[in-house]
Amino acid sequence: MHEAIRTILSFVVVLGVLVFIHELGHYLAARWRGVKVETFSIGFGPPLWRWTDKAGTEWRVGPIPLGGFVKPHGFEGPEEATDEQKAAWEPGRTFHDKPVGSRAIVILAGPVFNFLLAFLLFSALFAFCGRPEARNEVNAVSPGSAAAAAGVTPGDAILAVGDTSTPEVTTVQSVVAAAPGKATTLHVRRHGEDVSLPVTIGSVSTAGKTSPVGQLGVTFATVTSAPLSPGAAVVAGARETWSVTVQTLDGLWQMVTGRHTARDLGGPLRIAQMSGQVAQYGVASLVSFMALLSVNLGLINLFPVPILDGGRLVFYAIEAIRGRPVPRKVQELGFQAGFALIACLFLFSTFNDLSSFGLFKWVASLAG
Repeated sequence: MHEAIRTILSFVVVLGVLVFIHELGHYLAARWRGVKVETFSIGFGPPLWRWTDKAGTEWRVGPIPLGGFVKPHGFEGPEEATDEQKAAWEPGRTFHDKPVGSRAIVILAGPVFNFLLAFLLFSALFAFCGRPEARNEVNAVSPGSAAAAAGVTPGDAILAVGDTSTPEVTTVQSVVAAAPGKATTLHVRRHGEDVSLPVTIGSVSTAGKTSPVGQLGVTFATVTSAPLSPGAAVVAGARETWSVTVQTLDGLWQMVTGRHTARDLGGPLRIAQMSGQVAQYGVASLVSFMALLSVNLGLINLFPVPILDGGRLVFYAIEAIRGRPVPRKVQELGFQAGFALIACLFLFSTFNDLSSFGLFKWVASLAG
């Protein structure tokens, strides 16, 4: 019960913060561009709490913590608005009357704020807690593994795999993963001396990949540096945000090209599970996890799918080029297709989550 409560609370906090920051970007950009904001909602469903500020914005908290929204005044255009909505428009404060550049800024601000949040969280972690780094030094060797057969011992620093220099842990991992079953040589530094060890890289099959991957069977030592100075923390935070962005895009590209299967795609249930697992290691781990998710949320919203922010930005780019909006019928068809795509992805990721939890195997065992 304690674990379930921790998982639920961690999930609500993580997703709540990410959604709030995303919508805050839309909200502040709208106010900056002179657009009135009618509603700022965190969560969906009938409001559990609501309050209207002096600017006329209704702030809401809904019972379903799977998202949120900001509704700018006059977001609906003249072609889709009712007579009652048109009568309530306040001249000069409607979204649809603003130049295309201002509308694009309002839409773009949400994902931008997610990247800014990740940058700030990483920078704060490095400034107060230090930066965790994996050293190119073997911490442990798995019994019966390729590394054990080659004679690798804890404390060895892997300098090269074959002819490829491996100054970083990520380089070792990528070189080994791409060479399952390959006979090669490990060049290691042991007690100040360089040693060459013949090795045949192990081969393993995983559920998330369509072909076997190479494996040595070692874990590397991880150390946390002393807290960085503010300037160094800011630089490191920017680099970490960029690195996570590149890694996320690379992972998505591997799914598209078939190097990874779509089984790796997780949904809200997996995020909830991981939130609870990460929370048990402390606040710093939860903050780091939140920063990773913030980058993912920012990227997803920039995808050129009409129902997402990226899709609207595509329509605004076309409008800026051709000098007039994309036809309403085309936009409606695009939003319908985008909604169908997102709904399918949500159902598929939820199916993956339930499969990883063993639900379907449990149901099959009951039926058997």
